[in-house]
Amino acid sequence: MPNSAPLLFNNFVADVQNIPLPTEFTFPFYYEPHAIAVIASKELQQHLLAQNEWQHNFGLNNNVTQGQAIGKMFGVLVVQNQEGKLGYLAAFSGKLANGNHHSKFVPPVYDMLKEGDFFEHGGKEIVGINQRIEKLLNDSNYAIAQNELETQTIQANAELQALKLFVRQEKKKRKTIREKGKLELAPADYEVLHEKHRKQSFQQQFLLKEKSSNLEQHLENLKKKAAVFENEIQRLKSLRKVKSAALQERLFKEYQFINNEGIRKSLLEIFGQTALKRPPAGAGECAAPKLFQYAFLNNLKPIALAEFWWGVSPSADVKKHLHYYPACRGKCEPILNHMLKGIQLEKNPLIENLAKEKNIEIIYEDGDLLVINKPEELLSVPGKSIKDSVYTRIQQTHPQATGPLIVHRLDMSTSGILVLALNKRSHDFIQRQFIQRTIKKRYVALLEGVLNMNNGEINLPLCLDINDRPRQLVSHEYGKTATTKWEIIECCNGKTKVYFYPETGRTHQLRVHAAHQDGLNTPIVGDDLYGSKANRLHLHAEQITFQHPSTKKLVTFHVPEKF
Repeated sequence: MPNSAPLLFNNFVADVQNIPLPTEFTFPFYYEPHAIAVIASKELQQHLLAQNEWQHNFGLNNNVTQGQAIGKMFGVLVVQNQEGKLGYLAAFSGKLANGNHHSKFVPPVYDMLKEGDFFEHGGKEIVGINQRIEKLLNDSNYAIAQNELETQTIQANAELQALKLFVRQEKKKRKTIREKGKLELAPADYEVLHEKHRKQSFQQQFLLKEKSSNLEQHLENLKKKAAVFENEIQRLKSLRKVKSAALQERLFKEYQFINNEGIRKSLLEIFGQTALKRPPAGAGECAAPKLFQYAFLNNLKPIALAEFWWGVSPSADVKKHLHYYPACRGKCEPILNHMLKGIQLEKNPLIENLAKEKNIEIIYEDGDLLVINKPEELLSVPGKSIKDSVYTRIQQTHPQATGPLIVHRLDMSTSGILVLALNKRSHDFIQRQFIQRTIKKRYVALLEGVLNMNNGEINLPLCLDINDRPRQLVSHEYGKTATTKWEIIECCNGKTKVYFYPETGRTHQLRVHAAHQDGLNTPIVGDDLYGSKANRLHLHAEQITFQHPSTKKLVTFHVPEKF
């Protein structure tokens, strides 16, 4: 390699001279890796297996027990240097083996771990504040003050309640005596009794107020003892918040991303133009921005990109060892939109209408409803970029329909039965059945692997991955309940055809429940989000049973899959 080539420019071990190079650069948010990027990936994977410079527990080797098993995203960027020589850059997302700098890998855009840096100094300050807060929280005198306040508050409330009860009872007794005296005593004697009771009432009310005041003062003194600690804890928390915000602000400014035109922008400038306004945590630490930063700083021409997962799957997300994945939308899209300005990208397949030539098959129609067989890749309702959908097409073919039409939806990539309402009454009646979960649905799916059970039930709560829409995460803390029953239809050629019976209707429920390690751990064939792309997503809404809005009889519709 020429001496002018950067140190981290990796030569290909394989002969790549005869591989045609792409004419356009990889669209980073949806792609199949180019052949030359696959070769670079495999060479990096060989390095990961052979290197002994650092150790990280990816969960792939039983002999490596250091630390928790954590998989990681790696990336390669095939580049051409100024002499026209092809090579590739390598990067990892976040930190690797508790460090940012390792042989063969490009450095971070900004090194937060650099010794003596402002971030290290600021981090130590915040750690110091945390330690002071922790010390106060664990101070025995604080615990004693809290315990005494809690105990005395309970006791004071009990004493007050007892005294109030006594005063009420005495008042009731006096009233009974006066009522009796009014009938039996002479007016002068009754007046003496009344005056005596008035004085008793005044004395008891005074006693109650005095007791209440004394107890309140006593508790206030105890609160002051605890407040000495609480006020200092609150002051330190406020100080920590201010220093953390200032540190984060400066860090966002230090992350400066350069593009092919030599224009630099900070994270604050980049995300200031988005709906988020502020960068999400970890922005700029993914592999792709690191790769482009190093390429542009060293006058290397980007040719093709690929990112792959290495190691055990994460607990929440669906990431499989050796599978390729696009750049995330939440953290990377705004950054890469800036960095790739001026570079000719492949067409964005996400805005291509793949169902343009596909027709909707009507399988049943009456005055209340329409039951159709939706082709794969057709949207149920209009999207941001693609307006063609079941809704828009039925609007054109059934202009007389007065209902909202769409009662439920299918994913764009899923084919099968969709029920539409032609009037408001029918819409409300059928929708109520979906809400009450009385509608029975059956899907057919072809899975990439072989299962070791014949049937079962999956319960994995789901929520949106806000950093990578529209992907879903499994989250027992934030997710909504998602339940799927399943059973095997047949196994053939290393693949399994199954029935899915969803009891809930979460976004991507069947796709995640199939692919996630705690689900069936085998993606649906053709699942480009949670598995591998194929000619189509092999998922079909085959059967549905519900109560007809007019006849009130159960009706069942069935359309077999075509895979």
